[in-house]
Amino acid sequence: MLHSEKRSLARFLLIYLSSTFLLFSLASWIFYVSAKHHLLDQQRETIKYESEHIKSQLRALHQSDDRTLVYPKSKIVESAIYDIDKQYIFGTFKTKQMLDGPRDKTKLYYVSKIEPYYLGAAYLLVAKTVDTEPIKNLQKNIILFMLGAGIFFSLLGYFLGRLFVAPMRDSIEQMNYFIQDTTHELNTPISTILTNVEMIETFGECEANRVELKRIEIASKTLSRIYDDLTYLNLNHHYHRQIETLDMSRLAQERMIYFSAMAEAKGLEVTADIDPDIILRMDRNDAIRLLDNLISNAIKYNNPYGTLHVRLTEDFFSVTDTGIGIGKKDIKTILNRFKRVNKSEGGFGIGLDIVNQVVHSYGFVLQINSQKDQGTEVIIKWKK
Repeated sequence: MLHSEKRSLARFLLIYLSSTFLLFSLASWIFYVSAKHHLLDQQRETIKYESEHIKSQLRALHQSDDRTLVYPKSKIVESAIYDIDKQYIFGTFKTKQMLDGPRDKTKLYYVSKIEPYYLGAAYLLVAKTVDTEPIKNLQKNIILFMLGAGIFFSLLGYFLGRLFVAPMRDSIEQMNYFIQDTTHELNTPISTILTNVEMIETFGECEANRVELKRIEIASKTLSRIYDDLTYLNLNHHYHRQIETLDMSRLAQERMIYFSAMAEAKGLEVTADIDPDIILRMDRNDAIRLLDNLISNAIKYNNPYGTLHVRLTEDFFSVTDTGIGIGKKDIKTILNRFKRVNKSEGGFGIGLDIVNQVVHSYGFVLQINSQKDQGTEVIIKWKK
């Protein structure tokens, strides 16, 4: 799966799972509150029943001729009786429980009137410790349901996400086929042109055809660079890099000579400040792509008769031009593939994307400083 597909799939899953989680969390919370109230109501019904049972026992004591009065006790609830002024008479609580006093939050309470008064009692208070076991089971079941639903909807979201990015994959595959076909069609004429130019320059050079040859050379080198870039984009995921020790100083000078005809045709003033013996461990083709794309962009987007300055040191490589520049709104997206600030200059918008890929592969740092209509400076720092 390509990086763009992974990023789109991750965004889709994030939105899908977040919204699903919030919805199920809300539904689960409502269900939990409702079920918990139902469980507590069942326990309240129990203490109401026990309250009526104790009152019936008090009535029986009130009507009994037996002088030995024994307060009715329950194994299920605690209870206490109070007089008409709500004063404590007797009860089974461990401490004296006032009728209107503070309540233990771990217990359920129920107050009922005793009519008529039995044994001077006017109120009966019944309490029972909340049975938390059903509530814990409810919580456990809801958590297991949420986990099961989370796994199910994660798998469903992944499946739907793959369907979501399928059109993107088809489009990318079609574009790759286009690039593959284009590179195949470009290869033969480019090789033929370059070969014939070299033969003419070697065996048949004359003053009359010098200008024409220069134009052919510029066009051929442009096509060659486009061919190399398209090939790199098409084969990047299978590209085998041969890391070697490169003399970047020498390579930079060679690439400056390679692009000298293009710069001369545009009337640019080219200056280079290249420190000697700058050595890097890189694949040679990657290094050429890095230098070529930055230099060619500086030529392409420069103003006629502008300036171009190349700087190479042990710490960085930079290319500075006095061209059209890049606006603030485009700086953040300028590295995206097929992004072009000025479409009138042609190209595919893949140069900086390739530069960014190479920079990322070697752990370099890419920095772009630019202002609209004032020029651009691109810096590649070898060391972080």
